[in-house]
This record gives sequence, C-alpha cells and structure tokens, in this order.
Amino acid sequence: MYKIAIVGAASLLGKELKDTLADSSLVAASVSLFDKDEGLGQLDQLGDEITFVRPIGPDAFEQMDFTFFCGSEDLTRKHWREALRAGSTVLDLSGALDQETGVLVRSPWIGAEEISADLFTPAVVPAHPAALGLALLMDRLSQAAPVRSAAATVLLPASEFGRSAMDELHQQTVNLLSFQPLPRTTFDAQLAYNLLCGLGENATVSMNRTEAHIRRQYSALAGRRLPSVALQAISAPVFHGLTFSIAVELERPVEITAIEDAFSGEHLDLVLEDTDSPSNLAATGQNDVLVRLRAEPGSRNVNEASRIWLWAASDNLRMFALNAIDCALDLRRLRPQGLVQ
Repeated sequence: MYKIAIVGAASLLGKELKDTLADSSLVAASVSLFDKDEGLGQLDQLGDEITFVRPIGPDAFEQMDFTFFCGSEDLTRKHWREALRAGSTVLDLSGALDQETGVLVRSPWIGAEEISADLFTPAVVPAHPAALGLALLMDRLSQAAPVRSAAATVLLPASEFGRSAMDELHQQTVNLLSFQPLPRTTFDAQLAYNLLCGLGENATVSMNRTEAHIRRQYSALAGRRLPSVALQAISAPVFHGLTFSIAVELERPVEITAIEDAFSGEHLDLVLEDTDSPSNLAATGQNDVLVRLRAEPGSRNVNEASRIWLWAASDNLRMFALNAIDCALDLRRLRPQGLVQ
C-alpha cells in the first residue's frame, strides 16, 4: 500500500486530487493531508474515514512514496526538497518547479519517450491542463496531416487562481447587481461580466505568469514532435472550466472525416452536433476534452479542408488531478520494490 502526502490539501486543486484518488487505482493508498495557515485543522473525509489537515512538521514526508504539491508556488519551493530528501517522489501541481534543473513536465497521455523520468529526475510537473489540452489536440491533428500553423486563445476560469479568486468573482457579481462597490483584492479589476487579457497592477494573481506557465509547459510536451502554437490567455468571468478557441492551418487539404477520426480515442470527445457545443458547464466532471470541429468556409470541396477552427472545453481541476495521478502511476516503476537483503 502506497503512502501519499497532499501538500496544499485545503486548496481547490488539493481537494479535487483527494476526491479523484478515491476513484483511481491508488484508492487503497494511505493519504495524509498537509497545509498551512487557514487550511490547518479542517476536517475532511478519505473514503469512510474522517481526517483533518495537518501542519507540515519536520517528519511530514518520512516514508511517503508520493508527495503532491497542490498549494501556492511559495509553499512548494519551501518544502519540496524536504520531501525529496525523505525519499518521496515529488509531483508539483503548483508550477513552481518547471524551470528547475532536471525537473520534467510530463503527461503519460502524450507519451513522448524523450521526456520519460528516470532515477535521477528530482521531480515531475504534471502538465497544466491548458498545455495538456493543446498538446492532445495538436498530437491527434498531426496524425491527420502536418500542421502549418496554429493559434490558440485559452479562456481561464476563476478557479485557475484559487478559492479567493472564486470568492471575489462571486462577490463582484452580487455587488454589481445591487449597485455596491466591487472587491478588487485578487484581480484589482472587474472580472464579473467582463473578459480580461490582463489584471490590475495590484492584483495578487498574474495572468502573465499563468500564460508563461502554459506556453512553457506546452513547449515541453511538444518537443520537436508537435507544432508550435501561438498562445493568448484570457481571464473569463466563469468559476470552473477551461475553453479553447484554436485556428489551425494544415499543410494540405484533408478530408473532414479523416480529421474527425483523428480526434476519436482516449481523452478526447468529439462533439458532432451544434446543439451540444462544448462549454465549461458541459465539461464539468468530465474526464475528456470536449472538442468541436468547423472547417473554414471557401474550400472547393466541401468534404475537405486545410483551414479549421477548434472549439474545446475541459474541467481544469479534474483534468489536472487525473494527469497527476497518471504521472504517479507511471513513476511507480522507479519506487523501491521490497527490501534489499
């Protein structure tokens, strides 16, 4: 039975990871919850057992097989080497370590052999769900035809920035409807009923940093195999769910049915009906990326296209948790098996 530590367990992502573990092949693992400040002492449930969130003590990571960091970047930077020294496999969902030497950005869903972890890998960063969603789409599309160019707009939900961001979006919405002043502690801008490509100078979260994370992690997943993608991130006034608008030009015209076939398979769900358009609400609780394909009008042959639009959506928290667990399952091969006699 594996022992798992979740650091930042009181965060939205920490809670999602805990719930997703209960539905995974790691369900029998012993899970310990850790956090700091406001998260301490919170009661939680693991299977049929009631537990609570504990402070990170000096022996918190002893005998832990896997440590998932789901809190702030500062919390990860403060404690990840402690987990490493204790012999735990470190998985960083905060994005704090993706520029550390030797740390790999990974997803077994893409399966690029050149970024496979080994015994000398200090930590693994499960890819951000936006980077992973783009990589999945480009990977499948490249199987139909070479991609000449791709440009994506990613609409980020408030949950991307944590519970305080969701609370502020909720309160902004309520205050606008009652003609009250808006709270601006997190965004330093009006997000309710608005779309933003940047936040106020006093915001406690950063669109630029998040966009850089996504761009950097997509490049790590893509390597030399997948096409480059021009990327812009937009903060959307929704609580949950990523959405993507992607324009793609292929090297040559391809039959629409061939492109649709490329999007079939694991982790992608091709939506064929306009009435079932992918959306952040439709993606809630789903394990797959929902994707809708539209050909650019103007082709001589209506059954093929070289320019297409993709509209896609995914549950950002669930996708993050699922990929992190699959990364841990992939890393089991590096864990010691039994005792050396």
